[in-house]
Amino acid sequence: MPAQDLEKQGAHVLKVLNMKPIVSSNNSHEELMPHTVDPAEDEGPTLKDVTRREWISIFILCFVNLINYMDRFTLAGILDDVKKEFGIGDSEGGLLQTSFVLSYMVFAPLFGYLGDRYSRRYIMTGGVLLWSLTTLVGSFMDHFPMFIMFRALVGIGEASYSTIAPTIISDLFIKNVRSKMLALFYFAIPVGSGLGYIVGAETSKAFGAWQWALRVTPGLGLLAVLLIFFVLQDPERGQSEDSGHLQAGTLKEDLKALMQNGSFILSSLGFTCVAFVAGALAWWGPTLLTLGMALQNPGSDEKHDDVPFMFGTVAMVAGVIGVPLGSFLAQRWRPMYDRIDPHLCAAGLMISAPVVFLALVTAPVSGNWCYFFVCVGMVSMNMTWSIVADILLYVVLPTRRSTAEGLQMLVSHALGDAGSPYLIGVVSDVLKIKLGNGTPDASTDFHSLQYALFITCFVEVLGGVFFLINAFYIVKDKKKVEKALKELPQDMQTPHEDPASARTSS
Repeated sequence: MPAQDLEKQGAHVLKVLNMKPIVSSNNSHEELMPHTVDPAEDEGPTLKDVTRREWISIFILCFVNLINYMDRFTLAGILDDVKKEFGIGDSEGGLLQTSFVLSYMVFAPLFGYLGDRYSRRYIMTGGVLLWSLTTLVGSFMDHFPMFIMFRALVGIGEASYSTIAPTIISDLFIKNVRSKMLALFYFAIPVGSGLGYIVGAETSKAFGAWQWALRVTPGLGLLAVLLIFFVLQDPERGQSEDSGHLQAGTLKEDLKALMQNGSFILSSLGFTCVAFVAGALAWWGPTLLTLGMALQNPGSDEKHDDVPFMFGTVAMVAGVIGVPLGSFLAQRWRPMYDRIDPHLCAAGLMISAPVVFLALVTAPVSGNWCYFFVCVGMVSMNMTWSIVADILLYVVLPTRRSTAEGLQMLVSHALGDAGSPYLIGVVSDVLKIKLGNGTPDASTDFHSLQYALFITCFVEVLGGVFFLINAFYIVKDKKKVEKALKELPQDMQTPHEDPASARTSS
């Protein structure tokens, strides 16, 4: 049954069965069962109901997501070495990340389309293999254009995984269990990013060459390929919501439905602002801190080589606190307040904006205070990760969720972290000329980058506004999907298949 027809179903899908009553009449006036059940009271399955195989699948997805983000931010931990190697400035340094994200965002919708229609296991296996091999080969490139090309190829491989993995979680779990698993999955993003800084910096030191830092994740990637292909469970689409065997609509129909979904559009715009800020701070944060600490002791020969390690540690701590905190608060308050998800996201960004501003201001004054404000700002921003993913999954039908993931990635990266590292680098280079009067020094280098990064504070406020508007649509869009699934004809509500056969049908 085409997915798009579900939203058009009315009462005509209900079947009247000619059956004799199996319970005799009762003259008692007592109500045997409440007439209605508050959906908020229906908690659904708990973590105790999660099977061993489902835990294994979640472990695999989280492991791959961890090394995914390790790979993305390894370069950020060794950016100064890369710039010296190729003789490039801030704008070209930002272009390294931008080239990766551009290919990532362009191919995300393609993999989303394929992920709604073909074997997700096979698509992810090929994607992880591609990103592992291109990362490894790229580490041997000694010409900057070739190096950029291989970074772009890495983005294609990573797009295949990031687009599809959350939809597998949505088909394995529902309600609060799904929220908890999404929090665990997105918990790997800031932790993996932090490990990327640390692995990059420390491996470079240990081997005396930054290229070796790019040869760590490919080995882990090959392990991930084996786990995905031979072990990962690929459930039937809609399985967790008892809506298996749904047929995907055409791409045109899916896109039309998504463009009419206010919650999807506004949460995607809010998440775009998160991606913009996260990309800019993650890429330029260590560089800003290094320049700022150099100003604390002018004339000192101290190199501050520990900055990438410290920044990575702070990023991991912020992830350990922020992602579970956002998920916990959302699950705790949803039964009492049905608009809590977008409001929590808005609060996280509105709190993060002034805190990030304080981090940028204190960098040349106190390293400890700067790290503190960076941590608090990241904690507030990280609260949004799993909540945004949850919003997408419960306001979009099962058969178009991969397409929705791909489209959200296209928008969030196109307007977010695809351009933010490069934009900040370009603004910084322009300000160096204005502030330095043709004779740049340490102070000019710092202040030009600092002023450029002030842009992120304004973008966070804008993201908060998008989420506040999202709150006006969230309840209606969620109930629309729930109603469509409940009105599914009985002959389409099939029992869960054996995992092996489900993979075959996928």
